[in-house]
Amino acid sequence: MQAFESLFSQFVAAELPADAAHDLAHVRRVVKTAKRLCDLESACAEVVVPAAWLHDCVTLAKDDPRRSQGSLLAADKAITFLAGVDYPQQYLAAIHHAILAHSFSAGIAPETLEAKIVQDADRLDALGAIGVVRCLQVGTALGRPLYAAEDPFCREREADDSRYTLDHFKQKLFTLADTMQTTAAREEARHRTRVMQDFLDQLAQEI
Repeated sequence: MQAFESLFSQFVAAELPADAAHDLAHVRRVVKTAKRLCDLESACAEVVVPAAWLHDCVTLAKDDPRRSQGSLLAADKAITFLAGVDYPQQYLAAIHHAILAHSFSAGIAPETLEAKIVQDADRLDALGAIGVVRCLQVGTALGRPLYAAEDPFCREREADDSRYTLDHFKQKLFTLADTMQTTAAREEARHRTRVMQDFLDQLAQEI
């Protein structure tokens, strides 16, 4: 597996877009978390590890109209790559599904333990301190204002993260803990969500 991981890393580094929130550091964090969950859940590492490495080998911008197709494009590209480096064929279908189901925007339910782990690992990287940073990176890249001056925390209006970066916390990020598939991920997600809420509480005092 170690020899394959070197190939995975090289391939992903060459394929990732110029997106600070979906860079190689993000992929490495997802791999690290996926490996930990894989050990805790006694899942198949031969599926989890390559799927985690390759889950973002195609990444579309948040405002791209093809956004929901991104994980399918990534899954297809990953399988083509894996076949080309002679990765064991018996794992390819499961890897394809794990990559396909990891995406929030695709709305595809993970049907295997391995797919659940990859989805959990990717979603955990949207939470906590790193989640705050990544949310701000995306909002900045899209040129969105940080918050609505009249109601920064959506207390009297519907959240709209297509207009304001902070709205993404309420509209999506604070819902992720309830979508976690594994027990360990749910516990970690709740902790990371509290970290994010603490950030917003502090921000509210400052603005």
